Amino acid sequence: MNADNSTAHATAPQSTTVLVTGGSGFLGGHSVARLLSEGCRTRVTVRETGQQAGVLTALHHAGVDPAGRLEFAVADLNADAGWAQAMDGVGHVLHHASPFPFTPPETEDELIRPARDGALRVIAAARGAGVRRVVMTSSYAAVGYTLKPDNHYTEADWTDPDTEGLPAYHKSKVLAERAAWDEVRTHGGIELAVVNPTGIFGPQLGDRPSGSVGLVAGMLTGKMPAVPVMYFGVVDVRDVVDLHLRAMLHPEAAGERFIAVSGAAVSFFGMAQILREHFPTAAALLPSVELTIEQVREAAKTQPALRDAVTLQGRIPVISNDKARSVLGWEPRDVTETIVATAESQIRRGLTLPAGTGARS
Repeated sequence: MNADNSTAHATAPQSTTVLVTGGSGFLGGHSVARLLSEGCRTRVTVRETGQQAGVLTALHHAGVDPAGRLEFAVADLNADAGWAQAMDGVGHVLHHASPFPFTPPETEDELIRPARDGALRVIAAARGAGVRRVVMTSSYAAVGYTLKPDNHYTEADWTDPDTEGLPAYHKSKVLAERAAWDEVRTHGGIELAVVNPTGIFGPQLGDRPSGSVGLVAGMLTGKMPAVPVMYFGVVDVRDVVDLHLRAMLHPEAAGERFIAVSGAAVSFFGMAQILREHFPTAAALLPSVELTIEQVREAAKTQPALRDAVTLQGRIPVISNDKARSVLGWEPRDVTETIVATAESQIRRGLTLPAGTGARS
């Protein structure tokens, strides 16, 4: 990447191997596809060898040929084994891996321990291998889930892990990122940069949708007739990958965190409106009711998935991406473009509406 930030597109390094943890996930799959498409040697960690197939499937849907530049290493966030070997000969590390539950865990430790301890294992192994910098994927969950009177949030903000009603996933992201910063500041020997994405949407590559992408699929298949009043940031997965590469290469990214958000916050109902405009044949399936915050509080007593909406109380957060733009020259896509691309990818693969149903131009 050019030092003057004038490039609109970060370029992957081809002279060294990049290690990607969590390569079988939504963000990881796009990262691997981007790196390989630019001729970069890439090594992907998986918990078990069976997960390699998911990575290869994602690359197939992305239209990317590994061309002998892809390697796999087995390493689990919960164990030390495998990490030293995974880091051998690596020049850069993108640490995406972190547990994300589709249902609430029985105990917080099911998420907190692998997220926190895994981050520390990755940093220690990278330091031992002489890697200069780790770029860690945290989350906006670690930034903006403790409410502020003005509803404005920047990288200077942190979610208080003791916030009442804070979901275990959000707490795990706070504690993992805090632990990573503490580790690097205390022991040195390696640089850390952190990316804090809001809700990640965009083209689906794998067979199993991520939590965010699954929302679009749920709307398009009529599984969400009503939605809670809740506003959140949106960012395209391809732009999140680009921001990671910029944070990996830019000298000024060391020791910094960067929020990844496209622009103004949107609501579930607003997202449904975008889909209704661009996919009119799905209009009857899309959410037609927005629950009030009082209705959400009552429903959350039996539906844990609504606790996020209760925590945010219907407020509209103003989430800044100024730092990523000014320091790294990052330019994200428009929210509408991202939501439409998400739906189109699912329709093309027959995951939602019948194949051949296109977006209105």
